[in-house]
Amino acid sequence: MKLAVFLSALVLAFAAPAAAEDAGPGRLVRYEAFPSRHVAPRGVTIWLPDGYDGASEHYPVLYMHDRQNLFDPAIVGDKGEWGVDEALTELVDAGEARPAIVVGVWNTPKRLLEYMPNEVFAALPAPYEDELAELYKGTPVSDRYLRFLVEELKPWVDANFRTLTGRNDTFIAGSSMGGLISFYAISEYPEVYGGAAMISTHWPLFLSWPVEPRPAAEREAVIATFETWLRTALPAPENHRLWFDYGSATIDALYEPYQLRMDEVVAAGGYERGRNWRTESFPGAPHDESAWRERVHLPLAFLLGRKAEQK
Repeated sequence: MKLAVFLSALVLAFAAPAAAEDAGPGRLVRYEAFPSRHVAPRGVTIWLPDGYDGASEHYPVLYMHDRQNLFDPAIVGDKGEWGVDEALTELVDAGEARPAIVVGVWNTPKRLLEYMPNEVFAALPAPYEDELAELYKGTPVSDRYLRFLVEELKPWVDANFRTLTGRNDTFIAGSSMGGLISFYAISEYPEVYGGAAMISTHWPLFLSWPVEPRPAAEREAVIATFETWLRTALPAPENHRLWFDYGSATIDALYEPYQLRMDEVVAAGGYERGRNWRTESFPGAPHDESAWRERVHLPLAFLLGRKAEQK
């Protein structure tokens, strides 16, 4: 609690919440510059579901990356937003999910370095590690980013909002590179996160736009590195849930060979498809917020659904 009190004081001093936003159902509270000893300050937005104010109920918490794209169409403009608040509210109203607090963490100019798993990067064969460092303009700092989430942000959220703090009520999700860091988070901190959703996960690591097939040797090296890491890092299937998905248009067209190999490792690790693990393909879906908005209700229900609560 000392750390939570320390962070509360820092946030009150340097990151006082902006006026509550009314972009949809529930209530958004935005902190402009949440401080950290591990990474640069960044915005954090807390979405509180309908019924939170004036009640005494405690809620599960879903942490999501790339907050800019999650809630507010006024921020993202023509790109569109995920509509996480609307999707989760509809699921709750239909009795298909538990109401939850959503913590949206804003990305920064170091997004690629913060979301690229340190251990995977370090295990890449030297030529690809060097190329990736040049492409990303540095080496990953994802271990520090995860320490920010686990050691600083989560204790502060738990101290200042009515949360259910245990693993079975703490989840993490993201898309593209945000999918990679979500998988890394649940693998590195399986005692903290009970479920993760990896949406259009950018397994290839190397950016490819316009979309072109990656060289076969590079693809195999990246897949093999992920496989080796995952065999020892995969969280226990008895108390974790994993969601993966991908489309087939734009950059998502690259993902299936990688995802199928990851699925083999997940299955070999004891996960049961349809129970504590799902991988879904969405033919024709591109790599953008409009596609993720169309299906975000599915991973939300998988992580926060009433059936998941009973397992």
